[in-house]
Amino acid sequence: YQAVFLNNDQVYFGRLHWGLGKARLKDVHYMRVTSALQPQTGAATPDVQVVKLGGELHGPQATMYINKDSIMFWENLRSDSAVVQSIKKLKEAGTTTNK
Repeated sequence: YQAVFLNNDQVYFGRLHWGLGKARLKDVHYMRVTSALQPQTGAATPDVQVVKLGGELHGPQATMYINKDSIMFWENLRSDSAVVQSIKKLKEAGTTTNK
């Protein structure tokens, strides 16, 4: 898996393939950060979840085509990274599909 950092401050995770003028990211995941509306005491600790692209209201497929000019940089992820482990857990639980 790769982490793809875009110039609009978004980060996506998936399997990166290069084409002419565009990059294709398959099996796309991203981080969803939420925090309590009314935290108990002190600063709220955000809840971070890895989410598979596809369940959003507009119903996208789990593949993105990204203009190469929009990519600031990308990194290969280790198999023991927290993100890759979360993706594997989602797959094992059967909560993701490759559309």
